[in-house]
Amino acid sequence: MATTNYAALTTEEKTVWARDVWKAARNNQFMNRYMGSGADSMIQRITELTKDERGARAVITLVADLEGDGVAGDRTLEGNEEAGKAYDQVIQIDQLRHANRHEGRMAEQKSVIRFRENSRDVLAYWMADRSDQLAFLTLSGVGYQYHTNGALRTGSDLQYLAYASDVSAPTANRHKQWDEGTKSLVAVSHTDMVNGAIGTGDYVSWNMLVEAKAYAKDNFIKPIRGSEGMEVYNVFMTPRGLAKLKLDQDFLAAYRNAMARSDSNPLFKGTDVIYVDGLAIREYRHVYNTSGLASGSKWGSSGTVDGQRVLLCGAQAMGYADIGMPEWVEKGFDYDNQQGISVGKIMGMLKPKFQSQYNGTEEDFGVLCIDTAI
Repeated sequence: MATTNYAALTTEEKTVWARDVWKAARNNQFMNRYMGSGADSMIQRITELTKDERGARAVITLVADLEGDGVAGDRTLEGNEEAGKAYDQVIQIDQLRHANRHEGRMAEQKSVIRFRENSRDVLAYWMADRSDQLAFLTLSGVGYQYHTNGALRTGSDLQYLAYASDVSAPTANRHKQWDEGTKSLVAVSHTDMVNGAIGTGDYVSWNMLVEAKAYAKDNFIKPIRGSEGMEVYNVFMTPRGLAKLKLDQDFLAAYRNAMARSDSNPLFKGTDVIYVDGLAIREYRHVYNTSGLASGSKWGSSGTVDGQRVLLCGAQAMGYADIGMPEWVEKGFDYDNQQGISVGKIMGMLKPKFQSQYNGTEEDFGVLCIDTAI
């Protein structure tokens, strides 16, 4: 039987709607601010697949420093050259889809065009939000079966994405916890999401930031080089974590004295980023924390301490495969009385690792995780 669907779009029109969804999603993505195509970006965005005998793969390349010391004077250099070392990291890709569907013309009481516009908006926000959640879970070394507040997801397919299996706990020399009593970064069990050693007073502080930057430099986490040559690390913490930092007297004094006393001072005006000592400090709700866990299952020896995993990120902290435009599909049900719209996007994420020549172990390349109380 022949059917006519006046709501059907042409291929060109579907491409336009898909492009609009992705444009809106990218604009809403928090992590989009930190993406770039080069190796100096915090999140290196890969948009093309590399084709070889193993098939089509998204690859991020890490270039290690030279290990040799060269030759002195007129000693022979020819034949003593050093081969540069590069580490190719394969980002697995997969499709993530979602859809919505109205109950029918009478229940909807809206035109198909109106439903299409609403779907575009809500699906674009969903795509941006889930991408951000996956990015922060990847950087934090927490599996996709969890929410960013620590709670277990129910009925979620995120854990079945192909790149979910590549999420790995922070490596030994890229995971610390802050001990306010000794004012130092101390070792933490990096194989367990439950940090039992965090105390109620181990809040993020000015001392922690100073120690964290020094540790990153000493352990050769490459900073991000800006357009004017300034080197910076991005630091992410929860809104509650940043509130604790702003109450730290040493931090407040340093921040206040570093700024001009005027109406434009961001301390009074408000800003979404705080620049201090080569650190760009930002708050974000999807930084991993334990606020979604019941008392007894949080951090600390009694499981009652709310904690956060602060991320200090340098260059190439994460690779992000952004393959093609989203797929926009419209479908009619029940003789087109009901309309459904789906959006699917092929992408992948990876926290790259390399064999560190400085401590001889495999380490996360560009991110340092620091557990603190909040």
